[in-house]
Amino acid sequence: MQHIRLINPLIILRILSSILLIEAISFLACLPVALIYNEPLEPFLLSSALTGILVLSLRFITRNTDTRQISNRDTFLIVTIAWIIFSAAGILPYIISGTIPSFIDAFFESASGFSTTGASILREVESLPYSILFWRSLTHWIGGIGIIVLVILILPSLKVTGYQLFSLESSMKERIHPKTKGIVFRILFIYVGLTILEIIFLSVGEMNLFDSICTSFGTVATGGFSTKNLSLSEYPAYIQYVTAIFMILAATSYVVYYYTLVGNFRKVIKNEEFWFYIFFLTASVVMVTLILYFKTDRNFELSFRHAFFQVASQISCSGFATTDYTAFPSIGVFMMFLLMFSGGCTGSTTGGIKMARHLIMLKNLKNTFIKIQHPNAVIPVKLNGRMVMDEVVNQVTVFIALYILVFIAGSLIMQFTGLSVAESSGASATSLAGIGPGLGASGNMGNFAHFNETAKLTMSFLMILGRLELVTFLTIFTRSFRRN
Repeated sequence: MQHIRLINPLIILRILSSILLIEAISFLACLPVALIYNEPLEPFLLSSALTGILVLSLRFITRNTDTRQISNRDTFLIVTIAWIIFSAAGILPYIISGTIPSFIDAFFESASGFSTTGASILREVESLPYSILFWRSLTHWIGGIGIIVLVILILPSLKVTGYQLFSLESSMKERIHPKTKGIVFRILFIYVGLTILEIIFLSVGEMNLFDSICTSFGTVATGGFSTKNLSLSEYPAYIQYVTAIFMILAATSYVVYYYTLVGNFRKVIKNEEFWFYIFFLTASVVMVTLILYFKTDRNFELSFRHAFFQVASQISCSGFATTDYTAFPSIGVFMMFLLMFSGGCTGSTTGGIKMARHLIMLKNLKNTFIKIQHPNAVIPVKLNGRMVMDEVVNQVTVFIALYILVFIAGSLIMQFTGLSVAESSGASATSLAGIGPGLGASGNMGNFAHFNETAKLTMSFLMILGRLELVTFLTIFTRSFRRN
C-alpha cells in the first residue's frame, strides 16, 4: 500500500517563501515616503534584505518541490502559519528603527496591523517617523486583501488550488467567477477602487495627502490605525462623515459590489445578508443617537454624527474614533460593547461573527418556536431564496458557541494578569473581532501600553485567531487532522 503523507513540509515552505516575498517587496514601498520626508532608509532596506535572504533560502531548499501535490492539511497549515510569519517579519522596521524596541510590543503592533485589528501599544503616534506611520497603515491594507489572495495574484506559477486557499482565508463562499484568478482580480479592482475614492474625498477636505492615504488604508481594510493620537476627533464633520461612509462600504460584501458592477441588481436585491446589515446598522445608529441626544448635552447633529461614526466603526470592526465612547451613558457603553460581536458582511474584510451567521441563527430560532407549536412541520432555513442545509446551520451554531467560549477564555486569562473585568472583556472581544479599541483605559481614545506581556501576547493570539475565523486555526489541533 502506498504511504499517504499527512502533510508536505516542502510544499508548505515553498508557498510560505512566496508569501514572504510579498512582504520583502512591501518593505520597499516605504522607501519613497522615507525619501520625501528625509528619514532613514535602513529600517526598510534591512528588513527587505533579511526577509529576502530567508526567501532565497527557502526557495533553494524547496527548488525541486511540486506544489500541485498540495493537500487539504497543507492548505490549513499554510493559511495559519502565513499570518503568524507575516506578523513576525512585520516587526523588523519597528525594531530596526528603534520606534518599538520591545519584541512583544512590536509583534503586537504588527499582528494588530496585518489582522486589521488596529489595537496599539503606542502612546505617542504623532511622534513616529512618517515612513513608520506609512508602514503601520500599509500592514492594514495588505492584511485586508489577504496574504493568500496576493500570492495567488502575483505568483500564479504556484499552480495551487487557489480558490480553496482563498475561501478559507476570506470566508467568501459564493463563487462569482469560475476561476480563482478572476475572483482575485475583481476583488482587487474593487479594493483599490474604494481606496482611491476615499483618498480623493478625504484630500478634498481638510486632510493632507499623507494622512488621507493612511486613513484610507485603515478604512478600506477595516483596520483603524490613525496617524493622530486622538484618531479623527479633531477633524471637521466632513472628514468624519466621509470616513464613516467608507467604513460602511468596506464592511459590505464584495459579492454585492461585483453584481452591482455587472448590472445584476436582482442578485443584490435578493442578498438578505446585505439588507439585514443595512437594517441592523440603521437601527443601531438610531438607538445610539437617541441615547446621546437625550442623555448628554450634545445637539442633534452632533449626537447623530457621533452615533453614526462610532456604530459604523464598531460594526465594520474598523476602530476609528471621533469621541470617547467610554464616556457615553452606561447604556451607550453597553451597546458599544455588544456591537463588538456583530461584524460586517461575509466576503468583506471585517471580523466578528458576521451578519450572515446572525441572520441564520435568527431564522433558525424563529423556526424552532414554530416547531414547538407545530411539531410535525418541516420548515427549512432559507437564505437568499435557497435552502440552508442543516449541516451548515449546525456549523454556524458551533461557530458562534466556539466564538463565545474563546472570548470568555481570553477574558479570564487577561483577568489573571491583573486587569479589571471590564477591561479584560473589552480586550478579548476587540481582539477576537479585529476592532481595536476596548473598554476603560484601553478604549477608543486610549491604548494597550499598560498591559503586561502576557496580556499583550494573549491579545496577539486572539487577533490572529479571529482573523482566521477560529475554525481554520483550531482544525489543525483536531484528532482527524492527524489521521489519514
